[in-house]
Amino acid sequence: MIDVGGGPTAVWGELASNSCLVKGVAGVVIDGAVRDLDTILELNFPCFSRHVAPHAGEPKGLGEIGSEIECGGQKVHTGDWIVGDESGLIVVAREEAVEMANRALDVLERENRIREEIKRGGTLSSVLELEKWEQIR
Repeated sequence: MIDVGGGPTAVWGELASNSCLVKGVAGVVIDGAVRDLDTILELNFPCFSRHVAPHAGEPKGLGEIGSEIECGGQKVHTGDWIVGDESGLIVVAREEAVEMANRALDVLERENRIREEIKRGGTLSSVLELEKWEQIR
């Protein structure tokens, strides 16, 4: 996770992504801008950023590794889990990560059961028994 204060100048690109792939880095989150996003996506390297911009900054090697940062108003500590997809990202505190992962699996199993009932002809309303809460007019 890289905190550049949401700035519009790209601090990440295809070369940095390739370097991370070689080192086994799982992905990157940037509170700022990225460039070369099309190529990064072709590499299947997970990359999340606030902005996409063609303008690259000068690589100076400044920064710290392992320090607490703030990204999108959320404090992030070393060891926290960053979970994301095309819909967005969340930060899960290291101490809560296993419990949250187990809860997520429970939700997935429940949604898979609901999905199967819908495929068999049910409606979301009937499967979740929503009618009992609807007002009759």
